[in-house]
Amino acid sequence: MESTYTVEGMTCGHCVAAVTEEVKQIHGVTDAVVVLDGGKLTVTSDAPVDFDRIVEAVAEAGDYTVA
Repeated sequence: MESTYTVEGMTCGHCVAAVTEEVKQIHGVTDAVVVLDGGKLTVTSDAPVDFDRIVEAVAEAGDYTVA
């Protein structure tokens, strides 16, 4: 299963790495790809991931929000 989100507030490669690391730690997530240009976050998982878990992981990575 694949879901796409927009992450706001990222400004550099470190931001991308932090968001990627936190999202990949969510139970059931098999991959997370973050693109700085446009703030695209693509999450691949075995089953649907609760949106609140995505929001929490992104916030844990730094001062970023999911739109």
